[in-house]
Amino acid sequence: MADSYLAIQILIGIFHVFMWYFILILYMGQIKGTFGIYEPITYRTGCTLWGIVFIISGVFLIRVAKHPSQRLVVLALITNIFCVITTIIAVALTVTELSKFHSVSYKNYGQAKLGREVSRVLLFSYPLELALAFTYSIFGCIDLTVHLHISLAHDVLHDKYVGDDDDDDDDDGNSKNISCSY
Repeated sequence: MADSYLAIQILIGIFHVFMWYFILILYMGQIKGTFGIYEPITYRTGCTLWGIVFIISGVFLIRVAKHPSQRLVVLALITNIFCVITTIIAVALTVTELSKFHSVSYKNYGQAKLGREVSRVLLFSYPLELALAFTYSIFGCIDLTVHLHISLAHDVLHDKYVGDDDDDDDDDGNSKNISCSY
């Protein structure tokens, strides 16, 4: 059940990649008219293609859920922070695109209008991605803190029960066998 929550980030990323493909086909089919073609900033920067970052982050989160390790938690945290940054930039670019609209040829007006509607739809999906990435980042930090405390407790117990010396003989020359389960 927990994997289904983690798969949401992958699904959002796939949705963004499909929207990029749709916008690519939409804007490539424009006819050069009197007023030119419509190429918004989100199209030129490949903003919706950044959904690949969401997919990679979701994969790392599922790997962490199945095989938790400190290295995977750090990688998942880094990709989630990158998702937060990417989402904030994408929102800024989309708002910039939607706030400006220059006249285009009447032949391209329908494509430009449809492309702007796609940008509006994507603008509604960005807060969801931002909330997911931010939440996973917070829990990733908590997980790292827990790993740090466990590692410190392990080191303290190891030093207390095993010690730092390399010889396993006590003062009488007898071998001592200390076992400690953590």
